[in-house]
Amino acid sequence: MKQIESREDISLLVNAFYNRIRKDELLGPIFNHHIEEERWPGHLEMLTDFWEMNLFGTGNFTGRPGMKHIMVDRSLNNGVTEDHFRQWVGLWFETLDSLFEGSLVEHAKNRAIQMAYGQFNMIVKSRV
Repeated sequence: MKQIESREDISLLVNAFYNRIRKDELLGPIFNHHIEEERWPGHLEMLTDFWEMNLFGTGNFTGRPGMKHIMVDRSLNNGVTEDHFRQWVGLWFETLDSLFEGSLVEHAKNRAIQMAYGQFNMIVKSRV
């Protein structure tokens, strides 16, 4: 096992993670419905930027993930639940642990928990 040291490592992590997401029984249908096949490469590159920013403090991420999650929730008639975010975090942990070790793995896990809580909280607030 190696440590997360570069953008290439983050790209490997992001690609492996979303490969799991796309096959997941709970999350796969949502992601596969909202992201067309031809948009996946660009989406994965954007997510690599996102995690590079979160783990290394660098990168070119400029997106607004909160608004995207709110739009997905609305398209599902407010159907996004804590279970979706719990599954997302669980798959993130599994993917990290299968590929890497070290302090950045723990940081990536902590960031994922914070993000899941924050995104779900934002979605719930948008329903009011």
